[in-house]
Amino acid sequence: MEKHADILSKNPHELYYLRMQRSREKMERGESEDQHLLQKRLRVCVATCNRADYSKLAPIMFGIKNHPEDFELEIVVLGSHLIDDYGNTFRMIEQDDFDIGSKLHTIVRGEDEAAMVESVGLALVKLPDVLQRLNPDILIVHGDRFDALALATAAALMNIRILHLEGGEVSGTIDDSIRHAISKLAHYHACCTRRAEQHLIAMCEDHSRILLAGCPSYDKLLAKQHQDDYMDIVKSWIGDVKENDYIVALQHPVTTDIQHSIKIYGLMLDALLSFNKKTLILFPNIDAGSKELVRVMRKKGIEQHPNFQAVKHVPFEQFIQLVSHAGCMIGNSSCGVREAGAFGTPVVNLGTRQTGRETGENVLHVRDADTHSKIYHALELQFGKRYPCSKIYGDGNAVPRILKFLHSININEPLQKTFCFPTVKESNSQDIDHILETQSALAVDLGGTNLRVAIVCMRGSIVKKYIQSNPKTYEARISLILKMCNDAMQDAVRLNCRILGVGISSGGRVNPQEGVVLHSTKLIREWSSVDLRTPISDALHLPVWVDNDGNCAALAEKKFGHGKGVESFATVITGTGIGGGIIHNNELIHGSTFCAAELGHIMVSLEGPECSCGSYGCIEAYASGMALQREAKKLNDEDMLKMEGMKMVEPVSAIHLISAAKMGNSKAQAILNKASTALGIGIINILHTVNPSLIILSGVLASCYQAPVQRVISERALSSAQNIKVVTSDLEEPALLGAATMVLDYTTRRIY
Repeated sequence: MEKHADILSKNPHELYYLRMQRSREKMERGESEDQHLLQKRLRVCVATCNRADYSKLAPIMFGIKNHPEDFELEIVVLGSHLIDDYGNTFRMIEQDDFDIGSKLHTIVRGEDEAAMVESVGLALVKLPDVLQRLNPDILIVHGDRFDALALATAAALMNIRILHLEGGEVSGTIDDSIRHAISKLAHYHACCTRRAEQHLIAMCEDHSRILLAGCPSYDKLLAKQHQDDYMDIVKSWIGDVKENDYIVALQHPVTTDIQHSIKIYGLMLDALLSFNKKTLILFPNIDAGSKELVRVMRKKGIEQHPNFQAVKHVPFEQFIQLVSHAGCMIGNSSCGVREAGAFGTPVVNLGTRQTGRETGENVLHVRDADTHSKIYHALELQFGKRYPCSKIYGDGNAVPRILKFLHSININEPLQKTFCFPTVKESNSQDIDHILETQSALAVDLGGTNLRVAIVCMRGSIVKKYIQSNPKTYEARISLILKMCNDAMQDAVRLNCRILGVGISSGGRVNPQEGVVLHSTKLIREWSSVDLRTPISDALHLPVWVDNDGNCAALAEKKFGHGKGVESFATVITGTGIGGGIIHNNELIHGSTFCAAELGHIMVSLEGPECSCGSYGCIEAYASGMALQREAKKLNDEDMLKMEGMKMVEPVSAIHLISAAKMGNSKAQAILNKASTALGIGIINILHTVNPSLIILSGVLASCYQAPVQRVISERALSSAQNIKVVTSDLEEPALLGAATMVLDYTTRRIY
């Protein structure tokens, strides 16, 4: 309290300098402590689970042991090292004069998938006590075994730094998933190949924490490749045999397809029996399915066969000599695609366990090893050959690099690992409206007069529209479509719209499956048997959908209009021509030859006016804009169209006829009545054929026809169809919206 009072009695300037002095002293003390910590020995725990990973870890362990001034080594042994059936391989660690700090019995016997899971669980139960007691600065784990996953999980959760060896590689089984999971838990990486390094970077690992070291086992095998007593080693394991005149076989189960593994194993043994060469065969590892493989081996009498020596384990230094001087190695062990390449030993790799591994030219893959003869033929091709030595996985200097890397680790830097994600565009908003508006489609409407392109968002809003006169020739039309689409795509970037694809609405008969306009209307010349999808998709690098304009209008109503939530309805377009589309049980009807819903060509009279299709009495010949214009011209020529106060602007059109009818022109009223009746009868035919629950009139003439058509239905339809409603569309651009719907519904996985 007195000290506190003394501080308060000082003036503000004195307080400031006092605080600065204490802060400086604290920093100096901290720097001194950091230097002391950096100078202390790094406590490294190496955990080994089986004979295979020990061959990679042992060189590092020797390196650490030989630098006691820099490192303090702790060793944890677990997994199959401690099982008699797999050779009690922990003894070779002791023979190498290493002190094992902890032995953990973590394997639950059973050799099936459940046993593997239980083994991981048992390891997770036992590891915390050991790691807490050892309190290492860093834990070194290797590879892709389920035991290693347990080690990495426990260490990560206990805030222990992890160095992962051989991450970033690809092999093609569940091992890939385990290996990549360990990489994500690890803080540092020592990988073997340039491709593995690139894979780790692609997985967003920090490049500064990745060491391209090479495989540690290469340090030993390249140094001891030409051992003088190699033939003594060969004869001690295989018997009296010549160099390059025997086979080494090592096949493990593939846990994702155990039954297929058993089959391949049996075929391999059959091929080896037929090949009739001395063979050293090693027991498989402890993965699920190994018990079944051993059973197959014993059923075929391999252990008693004079050509075979079946062993559970061979010390790595001796195994190097056996592989180096073999006539061939066969199976699916990683040793075949990694270490054997350093000697140029020919290898027959069976099945998918090493799919994706980098290999030298010494490896012949038999991935679909489904017959004895195929494997036998591969042995014939490979046995006795010698290949150039490959150093894909190392140059013999991995251990010095790894020790230097370990020495550079600052244990005072933050433990929390960071990921180096690629740069992505920052989202302006997480609001659902923003997301909906961003996903968009390019919609194209090929009309008789104009060519229109629009950017349409997910909510059905037209963000921007482009209109040009439709050229008369095919070449000019395609060229203009591409130009307008490219302009729209450039604007889409600025408007924050992601274009998902292109939808095209065209008049005429269309094959939507192939994206081809089969036959067009007379209004669009040179537009038959035209493949729209291919040239536009190739030029824009986007998926393209094509359909008839009437079908597009129906799709637009289904997604954005009166048809939303309606299972069955028909859309009738009343414009220059008459068209439409039918949705039945939520599906758009195309028909066997893509002419379903050609509603304008439903005949309502045996002897009616000629239609543009060449027939007579079609709805289009009575009720289309062209038909009304034809009748308006006739009345005008007879001077029977114009009414008092009515403005006439050339050319005469359907609008003039409608205006005259509204002003009381009986001739015009009679023509419209006849057109409405023809349209109504045609729609009644639709009601009696597919029985939709709603009729939607679209186009410029829709409002004119709605009431008369409803009346015709109520008077002439069957009683069960008389009350079906006729409504006018609220959509301003049904063709464009329908074209966009093809894109938006498909790319967002809705049914079309």
